[in-house]
Amino acid sequence: MKHSKLYVILFVAITIVFAVIGLLVTKISIDNIKNSTNRCVEEIISTLVEKYPDIDETEIFEILNGNDSTEAGKRLLQTYGISSEDWLVYENEQNSYETVFLTVFVIVAAGAVFISVFIIYMTKRKKDVVRLTNYLSSINRGEYNLEIEKNTEDEGSILMNEIYKTTVMLREYSEKNISDKLYLKKSISDISHQIKTPMTSTMIMVDNLIEDDDMTDKMRKEFLHDIRQSLNDISFLVQSLLTLSRLDSNAIEFHFENENIENIFSECIRNTDIIAELKGVNIIKNECGGISVKCDKKWMCEALSNIIKNCIEHTNEEGKVTLSTEDNKLYTMIVISDTGCGISEKDLPHIFERFYKTSNSAGNGIGIGLSLAKSIIEKHNGSIDVDSVIGKGTTFTIKLYKYE
Repeated sequence: MKHSKLYVILFVAITIVFAVIGLLVTKISIDNIKNSTNRCVEEIISTLVEKYPDIDETEIFEILNGNDSTEAGKRLLQTYGISSEDWLVYENEQNSYETVFLTVFVIVAAGAVFISVFIIYMTKRKKDVVRLTNYLSSINRGEYNLEIEKNTEDEGSILMNEIYKTTVMLREYSEKNISDKLYLKKSISDISHQIKTPMTSTMIMVDNLIEDDDMTDKMRKEFLHDIRQSLNDISFLVQSLLTLSRLDSNAIEFHFENENIENIFSECIRNTDIIAELKGVNIIKNECGGISVKCDKKWMCEALSNIIKNCIEHTNEEGKVTLSTEDNKLYTMIVISDTGCGISEKDLPHIFERFYKTSNSAGNGIGIGLSLAKSIIEKHNGSIDVDSVIGKGTTFTIKLYKYE
């Protein structure tokens, strides 16, 4: 749009320039005709005054400015072969031809300039169209290179940049869709695998209860207990998967408020103290110094409780899990460490993946707690890292950043 306006202004300017030139040429030509006519009239008047000194000057003036031509004058001129169609002053005829020539020349020159500018403009536009066509063809072939060194401020380059942005956005969207489909496929496969085992076990035990009439009451109670445990596992798995799906689709509305870290730690300890007591693990909460963090307390407790549970499950009797925190201008850091068995270097990069189980995982674990914790923390504008040494323990470091 900016360059189109520039071309319009240029055309108008050229038109004005040549119009001014045409007016100047016409004025000069008219002045020449006027001067030559005046010289002839002045010579006639001088001759009349010289030959007829008694002639009345007023009469001469009236003759020069009168509108009526006399028949006598016409007949006199005709005797010398001059008709009313001829130029009475020969010099004026030459001047009129020059005026016509210059006027035609100016018009032709103006037209030539207009045509030249138009041809140059259309040639450039054609090159831009060809360049854009070739660029779109390269994009269709999967070549997404943006030629920055060839970029200018013209409309073609601006359009190419916008096409590039749109193309990159569509490509990222397409790649994300493909990635989401692959992820969904993998998730469905993992879910099927996780549910298949407790479902199969439950079905076998139910069949035994139905078909074995001689089963003792003790064995029936054991079967029913195992069935209830399998159903609890399935229920936990389904609830966890639903929560993860809601987190992935941003369907969970978080309510952020300033919460005291000490209160969050206390809530997490209440959530995990039974498991810690059964395992004989001691949970130690260090002094928090009144540090507060902006978060959704319910979901933050859910994330930290999952991490604490994981630490308890991998810590032997009389071991300990320590909760501490630090604060600075950039982030609030929460550290959860244990004195457990540690995580091998092979397993360490994968522990936040869904359904991933380390070589020393608890038998009833399904590998979803840490993944859920990571998703919740990231929704709180945070990050989580882990360090571990085999035989010495594991440390989870959570950073909740204070910028939006």
